[in-house]
Amino acid sequence: MAGVVVDTSEWIDFFAGREAELLEQALANGAAIMPPIVVAELVSGATTRQQRAAIGDLLQDAPVHETPLDHWIRVGDLRAALARKGLEVTVPDVHVAQCALDRDAVLLTRDAIFARIARHTSLRLTK
Repeated sequence: MAGVVVDTSEWIDFFAGREAELLEQALANGAAIMPPIVVAELVSGATTRQQRAAIGDLLQDAPVHETPLDHWIRVGDLRAALARKGLEVTVPDVHVAQCALDRDAVLLTRDAIFARIARHTSLRLTK
């Protein structure tokens, strides 16, 4: 499966015009994968028609990771395992991490929580 799962933090910087070389490469190669929660976060944060249109265009090109019931069970199991290790993580962040784990993909993010998750799992980060 692989690809590059992209977290909301990367998309925010991308849409703000900040440097996002790895994301641009993933998009150009057709490797960028969207977790469903990231779609919701981006749409909910769009404050202008232009932003909404840009997100709509993006969703035409970047595939969304499918999340059947067993994915959500793995999300719950991972969150519980992380909590047992003293790491409290939100369901949305665990979902993003689990999408990368499900695909055996790297995660592109600027959010430090994922480095903490990676210390306790096989999650691979690009940065």
